[in-house]
Amino acid sequence: MSYYLNSENHLDPGPIYVRENGQLHMVNLALDGVRSSLQKPRPFRLFPKGFSVELCMNREDDTAQKEKTDHFIFTYTREGNLRYSAKSLFSLVLGFISDNVDHIDSLIGFPEQIAEKLFSAAEARQKFTEPGAGLRALQKFTEAYGSLVLCSLCLRNRYLVISEKLEEIKSFRELTCLDLSCCKLGDEHELLEHLTNEALSSVTQLHLKDNCLSDAGVRKMTAPVRVMNRGLENLTLLDLSCNPEITDAGIGYLFSFRKLNCLDISGTGLKDVKAVKHKLQTHIGLVHSKVPLKEFDHSNCKTEGWADQIVLQWERVTSEAVKPGQALEPRKAAQHFYGKRARTETPVKCPLADPHMNSSEKLQFYREKAPDCHGPLLKCEAISSQESKKTKKRGFEEPEKEQSNSSQSSKQKYVCLAVEDWDLLNSY
Repeated sequence: MSYYLNSENHLDPGPIYVRENGQLHMVNLALDGVRSSLQKPRPFRLFPKGFSVELCMNREDDTAQKEKTDHFIFTYTREGNLRYSAKSLFSLVLGFISDNVDHIDSLIGFPEQIAEKLFSAAEARQKFTEPGAGLRALQKFTEAYGSLVLCSLCLRNRYLVISEKLEEIKSFRELTCLDLSCCKLGDEHELLEHLTNEALSSVTQLHLKDNCLSDAGVRKMTAPVRVMNRGLENLTLLDLSCNPEITDAGIGYLFSFRKLNCLDISGTGLKDVKAVKHKLQTHIGLVHSKVPLKEFDHSNCKTEGWADQIVLQWERVTSEAVKPGQALEPRKAAQHFYGKRARTETPVKCPLADPHMNSSEKLQFYREKAPDCHGPLLKCEAISSQESKKTKKRGFEEPEKEQSNSSQSSKQKYVCLAVEDWDLLNSY
C-alpha cells in the first residue's frame, strides 16, 4: 500500500462498471485525457515485486512478548488444535497488582481469600526474591495477616538462610513454633534479641538446640519476662539441649516461664543435677522423664503457611550459591553472623543428634497432668458446699461426723460422671 501511495505514476484502476436500467455496463476508459495520463499502464498489485515478508518474533524482548500473551489462556482441543481464550478481569487485575505488590500502602482489612491468591500470584512471579522490593512486599502481608503468612517456621541446620535472609525472617509475626536448632547463633546474635520482641510473644514452642548458648544468653532471653512480664511469656516447650555452657545458674532464669510444660536441658553443663531436678519440680512443677519425650524429636515443628514455598526457595538459592568442591568464602553478612568463628567447608551436624543417648542421660522434663474431672468438678463442688452447710448447722455437737463428712466431700471432688451422664449432658 505504501508503494501505491508514494509512487509517482498512477496505477491502472482496472475496469469500471456502471449500472443502468438494472444492467451493468463497463465504461470505456479510452476517453480524452485519461489514456494520455497513463504513460505506462501496469497491472494492479498490492505490493511491489521486490517486497518480502520476514518474521521478527525472535527479535522482540521477553517482556513485550509476555505482555502480548499474558491476557490469553492457551489450550488444545481434542483434535490437537490450539485454542486461546481471554482471561477474566479479576485475573488481569490480580496479575497487575502482584507485579507492583511492593508499592501497596497497606493490606489491613483486605479479604483473606483474595489476599492468599494475591500472595500466590506474587510468589509465582518471584516478587519476594527481589532485593528490597521483596522485603517490603513480605512486610505488608505479615503486618496484615500474621500467622496466615507463616504460623510455624523450621530453620534447623539452615544457618546460611538465617545469615542471608535475616531481615525477611524478622518480618514474620505471630509465630507459634520456631525451630533454630544447630544454627550456632551464640549469645549476641540479632535473631535471639528479636525473640524477645512483642511480635513473637505468641511463640509457644522454641527449639534452641546446639546454638552455643551460655548463661548470659539465657539471661537476656528471659529478661523481658522476669522484669516486664512480656516477651516469651506464653512459652510451653523449650529445647536448650547440647549447649554445654549453660550451667545451674542459667537454669534458674527459666523459672519465670510459668506456662512451661516441656523442657530439654540434655547435654548442658550442669554440676548438681539432683538439685536442678528438685528446683524445677518445686518452682514450676516439671518432673524428670524416665523415657525420651516425643515432643523433642523435631517432627512437630514444620514450616507451615502461605510462605512455606518461599522459605524452601531461599534454601535452594543459598545452597546453589555455595558450589561443592570450592572453599566457602565468607561474605560480609556471614562474617557479621558468625563473628570470629572460622567457617568450615562441610556443615557440622548437631551433636547427640545421630547417636541415641541413654534415657538416664537425657534431662527432659514434663508437667504432670491433673486428674481429668473437668465437667463433674462443678457438680462435686456443689455437693461439697451443701455438705459444708449441713455441718455448719450442726455446729460442734458431732465432731466425728463432721470429719467424716469433710473427708467424703474431699473424695467427691474427684469423682467423675458416668458415661450415661455425659451422654445426657451432650444431648442438650
